[in-house]
Amino acid sequence: MINKRGEETRQLIKNCACALFASKGFKQVTMKDICEATKLSRGGLYCHYGSTQEIFKEIINDFMSQQGDTFSEKIAQNLSAIEILNDVLECYRKEMIDSQSSLSLAIYEYFSIENNAGTKNELYTQYLASLNAWRNLMEYGIKKGEFHDVDIVSVFDLIVFSYQGVRMYSKLMPIDEDIPQRIIEQIKKILVKE
Repeated sequence: MINKRGEETRQLIKNCACALFASKGFKQVTMKDICEATKLSRGGLYCHYGSTQEIFKEIINDFMSQQGDTFSEKIAQNLSAIEILNDVLECYRKEMIDSQSSLSLAIYEYFSIENNAGTKNELYTQYLASLNAWRNLMEYGIKKGEFHDVDIVSVFDLIVFSYQGVRMYSKLMPIDEDIPQRIIEQIKKILVKE
């Protein structure tokens, strides 16, 4: 079991590596880059992680579990489904216009590497985990009478692929703030009862 200081060091490594992956993509980041960003020795870094792939995989897993946990916690508190939706869509809107922190290109690069593409297709596993979190939210909203009775998988696909598409394109071209806003308004129209 990792002690508190070790866990703090791992978090520092992930935070610094995440910023590097967002700015340089996955393939361009080296363990040396992460050593420099964290100010750790190579031995100190390798004590916690063996490769950039290991660090990146943990970052992605952390993001996915956070989303599921956030939805579950808010549903358990019996919050309004509309309030939960508005909160997550506002986060998505901010992320879509913030190309500097986008991991979309790094995710594409990571999963395009032959070794990663075939391993139990982790990207698909993440997709299914995200679908499950969104399914719980949508079913909750439908049950509370706040959401329309929609085709959950289709609406989820619309949300995740439009969100990821804008995130990817934001690395390639300027994204006007109206684009994420229009997407979010349409998602709300599809889901939320008047």
